[in-house]
Amino acid sequence: MSSTVLPPYEGTRVTEEPPENYITAGHTVKSWLLTGDHKRIALLYLFSTAFFFFLGSIAAGLVRIELTRPNGVMLESETYNKMFTAHGVTMIFFFLIPAIPAIFGNFLLPIMIGARDLAFPRLNLFSWYLYMTSGVMLLIVLCLGGVDSGWTFYTPYSSMYSNSQVTLTILAAFIAGFSSISTAVNFIATVHKMRAPGMTWFRLPLFVWSHYATSVIIVLGTPVVAITLFLVVLERTFKLGIFSPELGGDPVLFQHLFWFYSHPAVYIMILPAFGVISELFAAFSRRKIFGYHFIAFSSLAIAALGFLVWGHHMFVSSQSMYQGVVFSLLSFLVAVPSAIKVFNWTATMYKGQVHMRTPFLFALGFIGLFTVGGLTGLFLSSMGTDMHLTNTYFVVAHFHYVMVGGTILGFLGALHYWWPKMFGVMYNEFWGRMSALLVFVGFNVTFLPQFVVGYMGMPRRYHYYYFAPEFQVYNILSTAGASVLAVGFALPVFYLTSSIRKGVKAGANPWGAHGLEWEIPSPPPTANFDRIPIVTDDVYDYESDARRPNIEMIESRTPEQLASTKETH
Repeated sequence: MSSTVLPPYEGTRVTEEPPENYITAGHTVKSWLLTGDHKRIALLYLFSTAFFFFLGSIAAGLVRIELTRPNGVMLESETYNKMFTAHGVTMIFFFLIPAIPAIFGNFLLPIMIGARDLAFPRLNLFSWYLYMTSGVMLLIVLCLGGVDSGWTFYTPYSSMYSNSQVTLTILAAFIAGFSSISTAVNFIATVHKMRAPGMTWFRLPLFVWSHYATSVIIVLGTPVVAITLFLVVLERTFKLGIFSPELGGDPVLFQHLFWFYSHPAVYIMILPAFGVISELFAAFSRRKIFGYHFIAFSSLAIAALGFLVWGHHMFVSSQSMYQGVVFSLLSFLVAVPSAIKVFNWTATMYKGQVHMRTPFLFALGFIGLFTVGGLTGLFLSSMGTDMHLTNTYFVVAHFHYVMVGGTILGFLGALHYWWPKMFGVMYNEFWGRMSALLVFVGFNVTFLPQFVVGYMGMPRRYHYYYFAPEFQVYNILSTAGASVLAVGFALPVFYLTSSIRKGVKAGANPWGAHGLEWEIPSPPPTANFDRIPIVTDDVYDYESDARRPNIEMIESRTPEQLASTKETH
């Protein structure tokens, strides 16, 4: 494997009016708020999810500052509970779950399969309005004092005893879930019915495979948690005996129903990032993905196995030892498809021409951090070690290595890789690399100490730890790392927005990558393609690459010829 560095992109300054594209097609507010263009809807999601990411980050920062002293710094215990709940609810329901599918899935999936839009454009816009409605409800909750039940809404506290805004928060999460379902149904219908002629299932980019698997999980799993949260509201409002022992209910039933969805939800967050990483490794290694079929089917395997392992969150509940053994074995099994992906990505670099550009640096960071998250997850899958580590900061560190080290680094890799396609300009490569470095270093300084302090026994969700002052040095180190991480997250806001105004113009394919999205102008036209493409090459065919178009355009073909072409997919 040779390692080289691409020279800086030599484009031209934006000095003349570009041809009409999806951005310049309409300039009124109405043209954006009533748009049916999947690319514009993706940008609406980009700005709205970025806002909630910023909001959740502020809450996380307050939590970390508070933990620098064993007796706290400035927050009351109830306020502290509301801060970590705000962080969890905002980041999970309003950023991690929707971010990559709603932004990059919306923008790229139709183009990657040769379609002019998603199957249901109006449903796509409606899903964004559902998302914004739920987001406004969350903001109202914060203005009314917040919620202190944690993002898991464990009963009976959330259904009987909390005096905070539990009902409104649950309704916000409920509506956000239906936004995700709408997007997932749209993706499934689009992949099945709108692929271009010649775009067979095994010519689909792995980005599409991962979003297809994610959509299946969302459609099957989200209604379960929606009904569960609705039952919490019913019990809280009408005092029905569903989950509260005081009323004759069973709180463990809530855990079964909640985690039946919420463990697959981990894969809802991480599977789209897997698709992004596959694209980055192929493009910047200049090689066909090693084991394409294994990666594609491993996404479907994760989608299926993810529904079978919810019980490993409940080893310390009242479930029997035999149930625990079964869930433990299944939890080890679900790690296999993820390991296949990591192995195949690493093998893709072998004998490749690796180009160390900003998107690929985020991809390499993803591999390192996700691997640590996956390996530490094996400790939590074992009943013996989980008994000691559950509800400690070890779990917090593991979860963030998977979600932040996985999903958010995948998100940043996607943002930097497809930014030239979305906006038609290149960003500053130096600052991009600095951001990748700061995020990687800051993340490890933040969360590695939490593995140690969790193993030592520090419980999560505690406001004070005056009973163990030896934990302080680890918390100070973790908070210092969070400061570096915050700078790494903030940098792209400045150099990416600056590139829109002063950036170097990007061509149709500034990375020399494969895929239908790189065959059209940057930014793309409103209809994506002037003529429907016919796909003739295999996906990621870099070995036979002469930088030729991998599509033919339909010109004067009869309906009978088109029908015979479609029979292949």
